[in-house]
Amino acid sequence: MKDDIMLIKELAEYLKINEKTAYKYAAEGKIPAFKVGGAWRFRRDEIDKFTKGQYVATPKSSVEDK
Repeated sequence: MKDDIMLIKELAEYLKINEKTAYKYAAEGKIPAFKVGGAWRFRRDEIDKFTKGQYVATPKSSVEDK
């Protein structure tokens, strides 16, 4: 569903934080996010789990891991 994915502006409103803060958290991996065409997207269910302290981050692979 469309409402399951939020844009940065929607996330900022949802969490009551500044959009710059939302960008920073996403870029630093502090909040569950993914990019589509260079733009950040957020799954509402993951954000809800994150805010309740129930979200378990999946480690990202890097060149160093291989």
